[in-house]
Amino acid sequence: MANTISALKRVRITERRNAVNQTRKTRLRHQVRKMRRLLEAKDIPGATAAIPPTYSLIDRAAKWGIIKKNTAARYKSRLTARLKKLAA
Repeated sequence: MANTISALKRVRITERRNAVNQTRKTRLRHQVRKMRRLLEAKDIPGATAAIPPTYSLIDRAAKWGIIKKNTAARYKSRLTARLKKLAA
């Protein structure tokens, strides 16, 4: 266990940041899952409407450091490819 005052403070800060990051990561996973379900259901209008909020959440997660930049790009690329394939 931490002994110094500054170390105890860092423990408290880390616990708060972990909670925030966990919430953000869960929101990201739920949004991506929602988008994938719309694509599986072949709901083109619903998927098209869900693209902007999904991209926004993916980009913010990458900015916050929840996921890496390339992971965000991969998610967006794969979702877009699936939507285009479905629309064609």
